[in-house]
Amino acid sequence: MFYGESLGLPVYREFGTGPERGTVYFLGGGFLEVSGRSVAPPSPGLRLWLQVADVRAAYEELSARGVEVERPPVREPWGLVEMWISDPDGVRIAVVEVPEDHPLRFRP
Repeated sequence: MFYGESLGLPVYREFGTGPERGTVYFLGGGFLEVSGRSVAPPSPGLRLWLQVADVRAAYEELSARGVEVERPPVREPWGLVEMWISDPDGVRIAVVEVPEDHPLRFRP
């Protein structure tokens, strides 16, 4: 529910039933599959990184949807603009913008 309703990711497909149920979300150039169940919390080292065209616009949109922003957008010393949120299971999610002047934007 969080990824579809709160983050606004469109559902690409759903599969399975009961504890084997999963959802695949469309990310534009790729997909995010959320499936499985666990009694243990996710590993604290697990992180998701979602790249967006405009992280400040994403901040406004997610805040308006009631998503708790742990850290608003900040341009990091390495040049990326990052914002941090978490899903209901505590998985930390970086919402990242690669600015036009950043070397990662170069595509030969």
